[in-house]
Amino acid sequence: MKNSRKRELQIIANHVRQGVIEGTFHAKSGHPGGSLSIAEVLTYLYFEQMNIDPANPKWEQRDRFVLSKGHCCPALYAVLAERGYFAKEELQNLRHIGALLQGHPDMKTIPGIDMSSGSLGQGISAACGMAVAAKLKKERWNVYCVLGDGEIEEGQVWEAAMFAKKQRLDNLVCVVDNNDLQIDGRISDVSGLYPIDEKFKAFGWEVFYADAHDFDNLEAAFSAASAVRGKPSVIVMKSIKGKGVSFMEDVADWHGKAPNAAQYEQAMQELKAELAVLEG
Repeated sequence: MKNSRKRELQIIANHVRQGVIEGTFHAKSGHPGGSLSIAEVLTYLYFEQMNIDPANPKWEQRDRFVLSKGHCCPALYAVLAERGYFAKEELQNLRHIGALLQGHPDMKTIPGIDMSSGSLGQGISAACGMAVAAKLKKERWNVYCVLGDGEIEEGQVWEAAMFAKKQRLDNLVCVVDNNDLQIDGRISDVSGLYPIDEKFKAFGWEVFYADAHDFDNLEAAFSAASAVRGKPSVIVMKSIKGKGVSFMEDVADWHGKAPNAAQYEQAMQELKAELAVLEG
């Protein structure tokens, strides 16, 4: 990837992180940690990878996206706002009664949302259905799905994984956000989930790896996944929960709480300082 384009994407990802902090602060609730860890992958998908049209969110030929870990929608909302699906000012109304942006994605009301999600483990099943629909219709659009590492403790994820392999869904690419933290602590302490890659391989998936915060890594992984034929692909993406905000990084406590006024100011100062370096 050219350095100039990489810097543009880094700037967008920084704005996405600011949107996450803005939204959760004004909501006084939400999930900033896991939202911050997926800022780059959502930026890459919506600004590089996916075939979409913000002016026509229901365009039939668009690629589809499912945020299976729907509680991390502050990041998805922020990237949709950056992409022009709705005004950035909406982010400050996150989770407010009657507002456009609620605590989980709603495909019926929010432009750019392809699937309502939030019940952990269910998003990947919906993504499989979309991928099957494309096959049946002989259409060429692809489906992308982001899962949390804690989320894939759900049995439904592996039922969907079996189905995707059986149906040869090579138009489905899943991403596991492996930040190693869930609400109760370290993944390895909660359920002994590892190794994630070997589990997907055992279910017949093609497995790739990426540094979640490196656009060259993401480009290589998505390029490789797009070339796979005859089976689904998954990118196990190593990330840092709370990435970009010093006191949130790799801290499980930031899974599901909002910053207070002082924390909001510190977080925004840190992100704006980083932005100044990127723009300089």
